[in-house]
Amino acid sequence: MSAGRIGCMTTPAQGSRIPDAALYACDNSKFGSDGKGRYWPGTEAWFAWLSRTIKRYGPDRCLWALAPDQPFDAAGTLTDSLPWLTRIRELGVPAAYAAQDGCDAPGLLPWEAFDVLFLAGSTEWKLGPVAERLAREAKSRGKSVHMGRVNSRLRLGIAEWFGCDTADGTYLAYGPDKNLPKLLSWLDDLDGRPSLFGRTHPPGQAGEKPRTPPRAGTPRSSTLIGRPPSLNSHDPAMARRAGPPAHRRR
Repeated sequence: MSAGRIGCMTTPAQGSRIPDAALYACDNSKFGSDGKGRYWPGTEAWFAWLSRTIKRYGPDRCLWALAPDQPFDAAGTLTDSLPWLTRIRELGVPAAYAAQDGCDAPGLLPWEAFDVLFLAGSTEWKLGPVAERLAREAKSRGKSVHMGRVNSRLRLGIAEWFGCDTADGTYLAYGPDKNLPKLLSWLDDLDGRPSLFGRTHPPGQAGEKPRTPPRAGTPRSSTLIGRPPSLNSHDPAMARRAGPPAHRRR
């Protein structure tokens, strides 16, 4: 944790303590460990929890907080998230918006209302060309990008290739003593490879085409690092892209 390589994600259902000096992010339990939102406490209880968490640990250590969403439902997510994005920002932290399958349809991404694009949705969509294009558009707009459910070296590499600033997963919850060295080795591997990003069109430039992940063994940008893990072994760990945290609104 002192090396600042792994971070922690907290949710209303966990009640875990954030380690001293660790950066953290606040999920909403709408998807949850069961994938069905069983632990979602309701909007008012969620926001009360979020307010307490940020007050306790400070807004400066909070990378973002995810607004309520409807997993796999782009239109429903827009309806549920919009009333809360401004209120999250008023807590002094970046507001994250969950991108779902189909959210690229006109009017379903309120770009000016959020600070972090959270790649959620189905696994196929999240790893596909639409999510990649949206991630690059978010970066061109000065926003951060997060990918959820990243539990393998391959998926971590894809998140990095898309330009994600952070990623999370439950990989460490299943055998942390065994899996932590593996996770750190993945991060070392990404950090040790030369960048290809300077050899492509800037995001949003005319003629740019979404890039697909390179084949195994191809050099790629290595900018994902981690942050200190939660003390609760069941909390998802989170990796963070090198560089300054997402901008915060006061």
